[in-house]
Amino acid sequence: MGLFTRRAQDTTTAVATLDVDPALAALTGDYVIDASHSSIGFTVRHAMVTNVRGSFADHEGSLHLDGSDPSRSTASIDVKIASVDTGIADRDGHLRSGDFFDAETFPLMTFRSTEAQQLGGDKYRITGELTIKDVTRPLSIDLEFGGSATDVYGNERVGFEGSAEILRSDWGLTWNAALETGGVMVSDKVKLTFDISAIKQA
Repeated sequence: MGLFTRRAQDTTTAVATLDVDPALAALTGDYVIDASHSSIGFTVRHAMVTNVRGSFADHEGSLHLDGSDPSRSTASIDVKIASVDTGIADRDGHLRSGDFFDAETFPLMTFRSTEAQQLGGDKYRITGELTIKDVTRPLSIDLEFGGSATDVYGNERVGFEGSAEILRSDWGLTWNAALETGGVMVSDKVKLTFDISAIKQA
């Protein structure tokens, strides 16, 4: 279900215009991310041979969706760095330390959108500013709209799944260790993943 459908208004000239999908126009409004049914994760190459996956359990955010004009949609997300979880306590402690995130000094990672666009069908791109350790740089996230539903409690929900790739060194996350066989312990490239369920506000 795309945000727009194309229909020819004049069969003689075959000029196509964009008509708003009424079902999606009805989704317009403000939403709060349901953290208990959402996840913000990452994947990074370890020792040049395998991937380590992790997530941030504590996060909150809001969306404004405009189903009639997706370019007017916005997103805001705050992530608590101390909630990082890779399944290994010692590794999580290292990630919270000054070698990486320095969670005590810089407790939040934030994203604030500046632009949204439809790529075609259910696919979108939201561009904004990602801040880690007080370094703010642009980030574009490719998203797929997963649909909408009313849950058993009467909440109107929407879902999105997306990803982005960053170089962690761009945000000052430069710790590494050389391997005897060549290469480094942790790759610079990190894949971010987003599975978002958000509830419409009255």
